Amino acid sequence: MLKSIFPSLFLTICLNTLSYSQNVTLTPELLFKLGRVSIDDISPDQKTVLYGITYYSLSENKGNRDLYIQQVNSNSPIKITSLNGGEWNGRFTPDGKRIAFINSGKLWEVNLDGTNVHELSDIQMGGFQFSPDGHKILYTAQVKYDKTTQDKYPDLPLATGRIIEDLMYRHWDSWEDGNYSNVFYTSYDNAALSGTPVNIMNEPYDSPLAPDGSIDQISWTSDSKSIVYTCKKLSGTAYAISTNSDLYMYDLNSKQTTNLTSANRGYDRNPTFSPDGKYMAWSSMEHDGYESDRHRMLLMDMSDPTHKMTDITLASGADVGDPNWSADSKRIYFSLNDQALVQLAYYDLALGRIIKITNSVQNYNDFKLANDLIISEKTTMSQPQELVKVKQDGSESNFTNVNTTLWNTIKKGEVKKRMVKTKDGKNMLVWVIYPTDFDPAKKYPTLLYCQGGPQSTVNQFFSYRWNFQIMANNGYIIVAPNRRGVPSFGQEWNEEISGDYGGKPMQDLLSAIDDVAKEPYVNKDKLGAVGASFGGYSVYWLAGNHNKRFKAFIAHAGMYNLTAWYGYTEEMFFANWDLKGNYWQKPTPKSFDKYSPNLFVGNWDTPILVIHGEKDFRIPFTEGMQAFNAAKMRGIPAKFLCFPDENHWISNPQNSVLWQREFFEWLNKYLK
Repeated sequence: MLKSIFPSLFLTICLNTLSYSQNVTLTPELLFKLGRVSIDDISPDQKTVLYGITYYSLSENKGNRDLYIQQVNSNSPIKITSLNGGEWNGRFTPDGKRIAFINSGKLWEVNLDGTNVHELSDIQMGGFQFSPDGHKILYTAQVKYDKTTQDKYPDLPLATGRIIEDLMYRHWDSWEDGNYSNVFYTSYDNAALSGTPVNIMNEPYDSPLAPDGSIDQISWTSDSKSIVYTCKKLSGTAYAISTNSDLYMYDLNSKQTTNLTSANRGYDRNPTFSPDGKYMAWSSMEHDGYESDRHRMLLMDMSDPTHKMTDITLASGADVGDPNWSADSKRIYFSLNDQALVQLAYYDLALGRIIKITNSVQNYNDFKLANDLIISEKTTMSQPQELVKVKQDGSESNFTNVNTTLWNTIKKGEVKKRMVKTKDGKNMLVWVIYPTDFDPAKKYPTLLYCQGGPQSTVNQFFSYRWNFQIMANNGYIIVAPNRRGVPSFGQEWNEEISGDYGGKPMQDLLSAIDDVAKEPYVNKDKLGAVGASFGGYSVYWLAGNHNKRFKAFIAHAGMYNLTAWYGYTEEMFFANWDLKGNYWQKPTPKSFDKYSPNLFVGNWDTPILVIHGEKDFRIPFTEGMQAFNAAKMRGIPAKFLCFPDENHWISNPQNSVLWQREFFEWLNKYLK
């Protein structure tokens, strides 16, 4: 039975919004009424799109993702799943007649009309892909290789101590448990798995890369005879200091594995093969240890026995996203990071050059090809993610309208681009977001938004935590600079942050707020600075170096004491590259003895809210504790919002709302 989204979903939204008048103020609770849309797959005939929508329940403190299909030339979605636990990694079966997906770690299938939902396998999978010939399936699964404390001492089953002998014993928010993600394949015929699964790795290494690599880091060759997977075959300290992952090709017949990219030193990820099987394209970084290096697009001629590689982005210096091949193998489509925007582009193999498709103020995120159309996720600072249809000439139309009814009732602040001169005379792009109902005759409290990353662009993202429209709805002007160290403005601009955290990047932030503060509508006596991660570092640094500019600070998951942080963090390649070494080497890098925010705490004079998650292993919550304790010992108004169950991000719905409430309570107290 067809289950149209319109009566079940859109009607519900319409009924929920009938009580709202036009120009509704955006609140944290309303943010959680939005459906979060993301694309999964395109049918083999390229006529049908598969995507998911996640809705959250504040009362239940959780979200659930369901799958929908929609014809490319239709505006009538069909909901095909509604299981508990959410559906992910949706894929059309090779014959296009069914949808396979992961739910609760297991593989399921469902008919295109939503009937016959059934479990296909009880194997716990991380992700899967069908082979191009339709007769096999690859998947990832956890395999235990390392001994635990209980393995070593079986007579102590209740002992909780971890026995640690090398680095990378924890990562982002998880402790090492002796399990690794390996790649398997097995037969798939007549809508069923058969045969004995084959582990093509049998090694204590992860593919995809931990902790957040996707199934896109693994690919079938076009003839279904081989599997290419991404892996960093290092352990312990060597793993912690390197980003040198490679692409390994496993031949199903010979059972031999070949390293295709051994000559490359940095990340090699996300291989994909041209439909005719002649080429492999993938994302690559040049330098080992530099996780924020330029994303190159490399091309390998698979008929060449030397596996010759060509950087198709070298001439332009482009920073690009993951590749998608056209059906005729003549073009490679990708996202292009350009001047704080994410555009769509392709590389024409015959012409040997990159051709830009779009050139508007937005982010085109993940996408799939449907013949001559591109079905892409799209966001702006003023628009939550929806799917759009983009033509080859760059024109577009909406494909989904999941949030249109509700979002059209929300008041929005205008977003403007502003070019600001830095202290050393460079041009810096700054986004300025104005309050809703902005009146230039009035004066407004103003926030300097400090971006994290550190190498992360302030582009047209739509965040459910650092949401500029909810700030605008609360009556604030937001100044969001693309300071030194962010991508999409050339390699030099991107690299000028490494080893110089407290130098030019901080001067760029001050240049941005000083420039906008000249406007008559900015209340220079009510300035605040907010940010997370490196943005949190920025807030801590500004707290000791702002010369009375600001009246309130908020630092989330920030680096406060760089010497202590270096000893606590886990990906040492990031610390070594960005700080230019460690604190015991001679001479000591200036990151430690000149740019660490704790060195300037004697200058602190402004109220500060510190936020941190206890499961944050990248920037451990002890950094937030140090900052809060120092502020209180100095007699400065301070508050510490600590989440025992959150990591570097705040993801639980009720915690997210709590975060927003405390955020604005603090700002309103000191800036209004």
